[in-house]
Amino acid sequence: MEIIKIERKVLAKNDAIASENRKLFTDSGVFTVNMVSSPGSGKTSLVERIIQHFGGRLNISVIEGDVQTDLDAQRVGAYNVPVVQIITNGGCHLEANLVKDSLSALDLVKTDLLIIENVGNLVCPAGYDLGEDMKMVVISVTEGDDKPLKYPKMFMNSKVLVINKVDLLPYVNCNIAGLKENALKVNPDLVILETSCTSGAGINELCDFIEKSI
Repeated sequence: MEIIKIERKVLAKNDAIASENRKLFTDSGVFTVNMVSSPGSGKTSLVERIIQHFGGRLNISVIEGDVQTDLDAQRVGAYNVPVVQIITNGGCHLEANLVKDSLSALDLVKTDLLIIENVGNLVCPAGYDLGEDMKMVVISVTEGDDKPLKYPKMFMNSKVLVINKVDLLPYVNCNIAGLKENALKVNPDLVILETSCTSGAGINELCDFIEKSI
């Protein structure tokens, strides 16, 4: 029982800081997306595609979360957008205080869209509010079709599901209709989009959805 009490205290503190972040984002006119997934789903490639799509029409800033290295921040930074790398040194998720600390390196007044690429993990990030407007869960077809049933909390807490790498469907054992059905069993309100960063399929639809949400 003591462990449960400690967890509640940790989450309560996180939620308080997340509320501060949310107010700051709202006051600054920033729309914030918390992008979550398991490792290797293609989150960073999606971030790159989103930046390319808007092509300066929206001012985009990025916060990259990773266990080690700043490789993702280097990739995103090549597109000349403001980017901050958070290295968790083994931590399996970002927390609201880490996001709050990183905001001093960004000019929110000059930011329309803030993308937070969370640490690759479908468990821990599900319970941590960062102050975002939208949680976006990404899953690649290479992961199969049962992830929503295995990790329901993440899909319950997300507004949109992006099924990525659909160009690989002919080569992998993934029933995409079953994947969608499983996701909607967990969260009937989930918006589902299909994308391929390789072919560009679905990227326009994803970006249109983001822009209409702002």
